[in-house]
Amino acid sequence: MLSVLRIFAVNHKKMSRLHINNMYCSKIRANLKKLKPHVSIGRHYSSLPGLIGNDIKSLQSIINPPIAKIRNIGIMAHIDAGKTTTTERILYYSGYTRSLGDVDDGDTVTDFMAQERERGITIQSAAVTFDWKGYRVNLIDTPGHVDFTLEVERCLRVLDGAVAVFDASAGVEAQTLTVWRQADKHKIPRICFLNKMDKTGASFNYAVESIREKLKAKPLLLQLPIGEAKTFKGVVDVISKEKLLWNPSSGDGKDFERKPLSEMSDPKLLKETTEARNALIEQVADLDDEFADLVLGEFSENFDLLPAEKLQTAIHRVTLAQTAVPVLCGSALKNKGVQPLLDAITMYLPSPEERNYEFLQWYKGDLCALAFKVLHDKQRGPLVFMRIYSGMIKPQLAIHNINGNCTERISRLLLPFADQHVEIPSLTAGNIALTVGLKHTATGDTIVSSKSSALAAARRAEREGEKKHRQNSEAERLLLAGVEIPEPVFFCTIEPPSVSKQPDLDHALKCLQREDPSLKVRLDPDSGQTILCGMGELHIEIIHDRIKREYGLETYLGPLQVAYRETILNSVRATDTLDRTLGDKRHLVTVELEAKPIETSSVTPVIEYADSVSEDILKASQEAIENGIHSACLQGPLLGSPIQDVAITLHSLKIHPGTSSTMISACVSRCVQKALKKADKQVLEPLMNLEVTVTRDYLSPVLADLAQRRGNIQEIQTRQDNRVVIGFVPLAEIMGYSTVLRTLTSGSATFALELSNYQAMSPHDQSTLLSRSGLT
Repeated sequence: MLSVLRIFAVNHKKMSRLHINNMYCSKIRANLKKLKPHVSIGRHYSSLPGLIGNDIKSLQSIINPPIAKIRNIGIMAHIDAGKTTTTERILYYSGYTRSLGDVDDGDTVTDFMAQERERGITIQSAAVTFDWKGYRVNLIDTPGHVDFTLEVERCLRVLDGAVAVFDASAGVEAQTLTVWRQADKHKIPRICFLNKMDKTGASFNYAVESIREKLKAKPLLLQLPIGEAKTFKGVVDVISKEKLLWNPSSGDGKDFERKPLSEMSDPKLLKETTEARNALIEQVADLDDEFADLVLGEFSENFDLLPAEKLQTAIHRVTLAQTAVPVLCGSALKNKGVQPLLDAITMYLPSPEERNYEFLQWYKGDLCALAFKVLHDKQRGPLVFMRIYSGMIKPQLAIHNINGNCTERISRLLLPFADQHVEIPSLTAGNIALTVGLKHTATGDTIVSSKSSALAAARRAEREGEKKHRQNSEAERLLLAGVEIPEPVFFCTIEPPSVSKQPDLDHALKCLQREDPSLKVRLDPDSGQTILCGMGELHIEIIHDRIKREYGLETYLGPLQVAYRETILNSVRATDTLDRTLGDKRHLVTVELEAKPIETSSVTPVIEYADSVSEDILKASQEAIENGIHSACLQGPLLGSPIQDVAITLHSLKIHPGTSSTMISACVSRCVQKALKKADKQVLEPLMNLEVTVTRDYLSPVLADLAQRRGNIQEIQTRQDNRVVIGFVPLAEIMGYSTVLRTLTSGSATFALELSNYQAMSPHDQSTLLSRSGLT
């Protein structure tokens, strides 16, 4: 039987078709040679997964390797720690690329958007599939910039393991903490790679200590560096007591030699390694009972006799249990230490079957997949990335979307290779697939084979639970598992070049919202303008740039504004009556309610009902009442910003027979607004966690500048020769800060921002803001 594989280049100008006959392996080589000239992206790519060099495998093992041989991993870190460079080296050594890409040259595989190549940063997470020593690795390169935290979050949701990359000269940085917390939330086993060991100021011990102190993790040192900074030339494998030295004359780092450490040539290094190995064995024995029994029984006299395989198996178990993290080191840019990292990925990180997903038992082998990313392609429409948890996906398969409650058909199935895709006939559990033809599926949607399959799974989930209430919510949570979308902190108006282009702009924004759920779009009810809401200055700038490049629209952005919130400080009661006659129908509603502040933070209003409200009225009108309350809290009385931390209690509701639900909503909404206007009002502003890394010489001007920006300094840490200023600063005061910081420090300082919470403004700052907005 013939199966058709197609490879598409990113610009789709050239497309070659490859017919692979399972019975004739010789045809595979011949056809693959024909493929090479057709990839028109300016880089040389190697062959399909599993078809590297002379290693010809069956088509089945290429497309669907055994589940135990699959690794779904992500690479995560602080911005600029070297994630993309590490990914490039991994792809090169696994045989996928024929030349080394460089972030600075803008020719990397995973940073394929024009904006990424210009800025040298990762914005979207790119999925890449490759093979390493018989293992199939689905790798995702994630952003480190705080504006794109959602990209990291939605990818971690579908990973089985992760590689945390650190700058060896800086250790744990602000965004490292954020992504580490996200990985903790999704219970993802991880390994650490201390990158940039060749950089001036690199310190292995400092980086390990920062992992221990700041991340509260237990590092397992599997390697020791040979030299640091300019003297870095290789690593020592602690488990096998071998040194790995890279050939300095080898430009690409493929040539390296493994030598056992000897008493003759490396007495000092051997002593250090033996001590490190003994400490590692003791550490693992403390964390793993099975290994402790083995060590105390057979090898208590001499740890040197302990086989490497036994130690590696125990480290694998400890990594899976997330009680410790293996630590490796190297320099991706200088091509050192990447091959041992690949070995560690396959050896210590889990396969899909080693992760315990409780909801799989409810599907009994039926299809269950999660759509974790949507991309829009001009030729093929929406491309949906899916993680398959159970079952199989095939082209022309009808699938049911639980979240959208709709049935769609997959037209084609692809294997992702950054911006190239290989068409395949089927894909089984554990893999990451790319599907074409799904028009309504969005990020975070759960995909099953049919509606009846979803209902059967929900029934099984209900039967599993002990308490009826708990099991319903549990079933719902797992069946509809999605991604938590953070609230935007910036907004600005966006206008098309002419009124005739408004539908094109609406279409572009609709497509971008499906790709990026953290982008919110709304219409201003007063001016009728379209308003963009995003996660930061860079986020909105990238969206603006993409509308121009990808949709050909020259749009105009208004000035960036901060997304303030409002709340009230005291309890107030209000009564309102709405009496309208439309045609021959009289609509009459009388509402009495109370608005009061609450201490717990809640973005949506907490709705309560007094005992005096009749249950019959509530049953008939509850939806209309709640719609009215929610709509009233979208615009506060001071700035028109959303209201938060408020509870609304309905005390009385009288409805004339025949009154429409729209009129009930309108009356409740008007009454809530009346109550909010009567109360003492407070503006809440977004407060950011700020971390500035600056040399000692420029510390004073940076601190003076932060004091002018209403900054609150928490502590000043020492990081090698630098000082790290940690504190809080209002978002309104930090706009355009990168330019000011560059000027103050001659370009030597860096900073990281992250939303902390919303904080009440002082009376003076609030009155200044209101007078500036022309509202007082």
